[in-house]
Amino acid sequence: MDGFSISPWTVFLYALLTAVATGLGALPFLFTRSVVQVHLGLANAAAAGLMLSASFGLIYEGVGYGLGRTLLGVLLGLAFILLSHRYLKGQEVSFGELSGLDARKALMMVGIMTLHSFAEGVGVGVSFGGGEALGVFITLAIALHNIPEGLAISLVLVPRGVSTLMAAFWSVFSSLPQPLMAVPAFLFVEAFRPALPVGLGFAAGAMIWMAVAEILPEALKEATAEGVATALTLSAALMVAFQILLGG
Repeated sequence: MDGFSISPWTVFLYALLTAVATGLGALPFLFTRSVVQVHLGLANAAAAGLMLSASFGLIYEGVGYGLGRTLLGVLLGLAFILLSHRYLKGQEVSFGELSGLDARKALMMVGIMTLHSFAEGVGVGVSFGGGEALGVFITLAIALHNIPEGLAISLVLVPRGVSTLMAAFWSVFSSLPQPLMAVPAFLFVEAFRPALPVGLGFAAGAMIWMAVAEILPEALKEATAEGVATALTLSAALMVAFQILLGG
């Protein structure tokens, strides 16, 4: 099937589905909100594991389009997150019900995941340019990947006092660039394709820095190194298994 026999409206709805799926990551917190300090540390470790695993998945995907452009994206993402961190460090930040250090961490987490979503939205649009069957498969894969990403966001937000409903909202919000970018990427597939590995690398570079510089040190303050390492290893391994099972 030729890519342009597909309606842009159809591409938008499929990409919107990937955004909504991110909110499902908050569902476990409907059943428990009682998080003691050590559990917060383990939750941070699990979030870091999910982020690191997802980051290397993005780099691997980007390399398929172009090694140099992917590495350029990683460097740009690293530079962006360093500058953002230095800027926010001197600012009074609030994020919903949060303020201070917690607000800064939450803002950076949601911000990085939102930036990451621009690349995924382009990926959805480019895939539909190759035909409906490919587009549906990539959409399903990204939607399923988005659930643990929503969980990673919720693991940072909920233990700090954000409601489950708001954690789900911010998770979906972080993925809204997907439907917004999918349609132009679908309509101008040849123009967007060269930029895709840069976007994937950019998101990966920012996420790796965030996981190691912000999330992991906090996890080590709240739980033992053994517990943190175990939670990180298991969450990273499960995310890799998830990606492989999806063929991605």
